[in-house]
Amino acid sequence: MAFGHGKLILLGEHAVVYGRPALAAALPQGAEAVAEPADRARLEIAPWGVALDASEIQADERAEQLRQAFCALLDGYDPLPAFRVRVELSLPGGAGLGGSAALSVAIVRALDAALGRQRDAPAVAEAALAAERVFHGNPSGIDSALAASGGVALYRKGSPLESVRLGRKLTLVVGHSGEQGSTRETVASVARQHARNPAKLDQIFDGIEALVTNGRSALQTGELWRLGQLMILNQKLLSSMMLSTSRLSEMCQAAEQAGALGAKLTGGGGGGCMIALCEHAAAAERVQHALEAIGREAFIAELGA
Repeated sequence: MAFGHGKLILLGEHAVVYGRPALAAALPQGAEAVAEPADRARLEIAPWGVALDASEIQADERAEQLRQAFCALLDGYDPLPAFRVRVELSLPGGAGLGGSAALSVAIVRALDAALGRQRDAPAVAEAALAAERVFHGNPSGIDSALAASGGVALYRKGSPLESVRLGRKLTLVVGHSGEQGSTRETVASVARQHARNPAKLDQIFDGIEALVTNGRSALQTGELWRLGQLMILNQKLLSSMMLSTSRLSEMCQAAEQAGALGAKLTGGGGGGCMIALCEHAAAAERVQHALEAIGREAFIAELGA
């Protein structure tokens, strides 16, 4: 089975679209895909009940977007391949966890495997970007890069990933707000704000870049308390761009009150997920229970040193 990782952005979302770096980590969850010869190109996504032919326009808007993204991936091959691609996705859509990139990378790898083609992770990520543009308009590329490579890395748009070695294992709680966020919409919102007041937004982006630089150092030295403080500051800057929601803010506050070292939204914002950094597994369980107590789904993710 071909695989694409989900991802968390630890620090730096949105600023990364404007040339600043971001810190991101791949999740063990993601998408698995297999491609089998068929008489026409077909995509099936089991958890979503999606089954569509590449050549048949879909009446449902979401299904049509998936079809167009699938066609964008197929266009990267000459001649166009005719395969039935089956995908198992273990990430929710619109959650800021890189589900569309995981899906796109898994499809590319499945098609490559069926055609006997071999590409390295950067080349797979570049091919997957064709679908990401359909989903998100102007993606930074960080989701596709992490989906293809795994690990923890610093990313800057247009540059290869820089792997970051962790000084300590990271224990994170991922909480789902229950609100579906749209990266396309939040990226467009930030673009409008930047057009109206570029000096203000550039100052915010510069501040986020400083957080990312310090965050990389904290990851390497294992200073989790410092990383937690940087996450709190990043959340404040993201909120200043109206990217958080009252529910995400409530979840971050609940996590910190339960003992998290820091908490912030992750991904595009406007809904989706937040993450909370914890000192150890017992602390993570307390944070998870605190989020569940206010009616939110949450799970613990451990990223090994």
